Amino acid sequence: MKLEDHSSVGKWLLFLIAFFVFPSGCAHVIPKKILHQVNTEITFAELQKAPHAYQGELVLLGGVIVKAVNRKEGTLLEVYQTEMSRRGKPKNLDVSEGRFVALYEGFLDNAIYHKGRKVTITGVVQGEKIMRIGDIDYRYPYLLIKDIYLWEKEHLRRYAPYPPPLYPWWYPYHPWYIPYWRYR
Repeated sequence: MKLEDHSSVGKWLLFLIAFFVFPSGCAHVIPKKILHQVNTEITFAELQKAPHAYQGELVLLGGVIVKAVNRKEGTLLEVYQTEMSRRGKPKNLDVSEGRFVALYEGFLDNAIYHKGRKVTITGVVQGEKIMRIGDIDYRYPYLLIKDIYLWEKEHLRRYAPYPPPLYPWWYPYHPWYIPYWRYR
């Protein structure tokens, strides 16, 4: 076999690896079998106006947890809705069309599912639930959770404002030297 043959095989192998591995990084967080059942025609604004009209429909919503309460029937999450990315991750957290509540028939730990965490939920519309926010009665679309994805917390890392200058090889051993990677 000539050297040129090996390089073309290597190129094809690299292409196949890239073709099958890279798209998986953009996959949705909700399993495909559930995602195919979601009614994508329903917007949150429509759902909020008439939740009873969509009763029994499976919807996909994302947002940020406002409150999580454990009850006998399960954990009730109050979430403010946000726009989602192609993967289903909540984005534009300062813009919301309203809130919804979702019941998970099981136990979700309040220490993990707490205020400020991003979630993506697929749930069956059950109608509406009226609860108080401060002094007003608020009409929440009410979902029964079929699948939930809790996004990792995003940690801000501190870095030195500039990279260190190039010093001689013995410089890191001086007592006043603190390398920039230790600021994290």
